[in-house]
Amino acid sequence: MTILPDEDLPFDATMLDRLAEVSIRVGLNLQPEQDLIISAPVEALPLVRRLAAEAYRNGAGVVTTLLSDDQLTLARFENASDESLDRAPGWMFEAMGAAFNDNTARLAVSAANPLLLAGQDPARVARAAKATSLAAKPAMEPITNFSTNWNIVSYPGRAWAKQVFPGMSEADAVASLAKAIFSISRIDCDDPISAWADHQMTLTERQDWLNEKNFHSLHYKAPGTDFTLGLADGHEWKGGASTSLNGISCTPNIPTEEVFTTPHAHRAEGTVRASKPLVHMGTVIDGIEVRFEGGKIVEASAEVGEAVFLELIETDEGASRLGEVALVPHSSPISESGLLFYNTLYDENASCHIALGQCYSKCFKGDIGNDKDAVAEAGGNSSNIHVDWMIGSAELDIDGISEDGQRTPVMRSGEWAFE
Repeated sequence: MTILPDEDLPFDATMLDRLAEVSIRVGLNLQPEQDLIISAPVEALPLVRRLAAEAYRNGAGVVTTLLSDDQLTLARFENASDESLDRAPGWMFEAMGAAFNDNTARLAVSAANPLLLAGQDPARVARAAKATSLAAKPAMEPITNFSTNWNIVSYPGRAWAKQVFPGMSEADAVASLAKAIFSISRIDCDDPISAWADHQMTLTERQDWLNEKNFHSLHYKAPGTDFTLGLADGHEWKGGASTSLNGISCTPNIPTEEVFTTPHAHRAEGTVRASKPLVHMGTVIDGIEVRFEGGKIVEASAEVGEAVFLELIETDEGASRLGEVALVPHSSPISESGLLFYNTLYDENASCHIALGQCYSKCFKGDIGNDKDAVAEAGGNSSNIHVDWMIGSAELDIDGISEDGQRTPVMRSGEWAFE
């Protein structure tokens, strides 16, 4: 793949400097002498180079880059044996986990073709995904446990852009996706750092209101959805910036519009219908409908990609239970863009969503999150996966239910009821 020089990019390359500054200073809040691991597709090198430079300007110790390539990924699925798909580089994930537990920061750049594996055998895709999930646990746990500061940011990849804007030329599609990324990431203004500070104030007000209410459960009502979700004992809502166990306050997702917490893995009842497609391992999964009993999915279907979804929820015992619940107003900038990004980082921030699998142990009060047994006792889920899918819309109403059964409107017609 040809890496275009700055002057040939179909968008203003100086915007990448702003994005790198926000990612390093706001997203990671990288500290002097702190090491950093950056993972990214090769195509995103124009941004990766700027991220590394900005990191060193902010006093980084060593910046290590791990680059991926769509064609190399395809080469495996097109040529490898089935047995090969049961293997994953555990040694690499163990090394990454050790680094994260030793205060190394983690930054991921999202840019790859979201439908890269759409033409591959779903069984083979699921087989490789399961092997990778198992092997990646040493690297995933420090992130879900929030042991270190981390951030995800995006670059307008060409194949991704053509998925979002299929009727445009490649150059125009990339330019349009870049414009959307820069706007939604709040860097298309005179002072992006201040813009993020203002946005954080809004998210903090929402999380504080939810924490003050201390609901026992949430009841969702929308077409196809009638669902009561219990919240973990001692749960705490988070939004935007949070302080990791290494003491550094960071904003993991850029963009972010959500406030989120940990649900109780054994207290989900009712039916849920997805409001947007989910892209998982290069496969579009659309029209998801599930029924929960005792916190576990007992019936599941999808209009598109059902086989992959059913394989996903069978990954392990926790894969059919919930590890995250997030609230996002329908009027979020991503929703108002009217775009389907085929990228969970963006689509989840257009809509209220839930996540199958591993919970975030940071979403607990006091010291609960520091003890795996305490997290489990409080209702936190454990799994080798964490997959978000969207259930919000302009037709969604949510009530918060206190332990004594009192109801308080949380959202009406997809918007915050208390604002």
